[in-house]
Amino acid sequence: MTTENQTNKPKVYFTDFRTIAFGDGLPTKLKKMIRKAGIGDIDMDGKFAAIKLHFGELGNISFLRPNYAKAVADTVRELGGKPFLTDCNTMYPGSRKNALEHLECAWENGFGPMSTGCPIIIGDGLKGTDDIAVPVKGGEFVKEAKIGRAVMDADIFISLTHFKGHEVTGFGGALKNIGMGCGSRAGKTEQHSGGQASINEENCRGCRKCEKECANGGLEFDEETRKMHVTEDCVGCGRCLGACNFDAIDFKDSSAAEDLNRKMAEYAKAVVDGRPSFHISLVCDVSPNCDCHGENDSPIIPNIGMFASFDPVALDQACADACMSATPLPNSQVADNMAKDGFCDHHDLFKNSRPESDWVSCLEHAEKIGLGSREYELIEV
Repeated sequence: MTTENQTNKPKVYFTDFRTIAFGDGLPTKLKKMIRKAGIGDIDMDGKFAAIKLHFGELGNISFLRPNYAKAVADTVRELGGKPFLTDCNTMYPGSRKNALEHLECAWENGFGPMSTGCPIIIGDGLKGTDDIAVPVKGGEFVKEAKIGRAVMDADIFISLTHFKGHEVTGFGGALKNIGMGCGSRAGKTEQHSGGQASINEENCRGCRKCEKECANGGLEFDEETRKMHVTEDCVGCGRCLGACNFDAIDFKDSSAAEDLNRKMAEYAKAVVDGRPSFHISLVCDVSPNCDCHGENDSPIIPNIGMFASFDPVALDQACADACMSATPLPNSQVADNMAKDGFCDHHDLFKNSRPESDWVSCLEHAEKIGLGSREYELIEV
């Protein structure tokens, strides 16, 4: 954290969740904060603005309320832009693995044109196969990121992030919302996996739709068993995953947390490079696990506030620093861990919650490839 007179550092704006009786509500407070942070400096006149957020898995209720999305969408519209909410389909079986179920999930969780003031477009299409290969400048792990086409079609990109814990990446912040969230099903697979596909023959219906998506001869159909098989030519691209309606395809060889984080940073760079972007994170209901879970555990720290910046790396670092300064809540996962015999204090809230997780490698790599800076100037609004 830096002081206000060191203006060479990227600015991160902050406001807490306090309000006064009969004063402005939190959505209005959010609008004022992002205006102060400079969102109005972006030329939005007549331009499409993608607002990337997580609609929450069914059963999870710690995701951001639609009211916050409306505050951002209204601000974009007031500035002359054409906002839409977006997210891409998941690689795992759940309530958001194709556009139809994804939209139904969003509606059930309260996101719709009436509640948010703008349309919802699933970024990678019906089955998660509508993506575009985007070069990663300076990429060491990914040369071309597979990003949802609608995300890349937008003139302006805005991330609206629920900052929370994560079982692998330590926390889910702006970089995860952008990098992992904007990857198509194949893109998410590339980030998560370093191996080949595998077929669950019990689930395989022999429809051969996956075979049509394979460009490498990595699939072979057995006419006798009427089942698909993976060949040695599979390159692990993940496009077959989106083509299967029956959850018969999986990728078993998961990347290590550090490699996952570095790929995620490179995907995030692909999304924001070459166009105006702005980033907002709300540190509230900080559950220990991702909003992709169909449930949410008790928050591990009290609600802290709202942050915004043009620099997503500085934003994540500022949110992490604020969380590190908070006192863990009783009857939470992190408090339970700290009470165990033989507890090893990592002096890191997220590692104390999930010792096997890692978040530093993501921010270090993001800074290395020129996505942003981990040093910042915090300005309270």
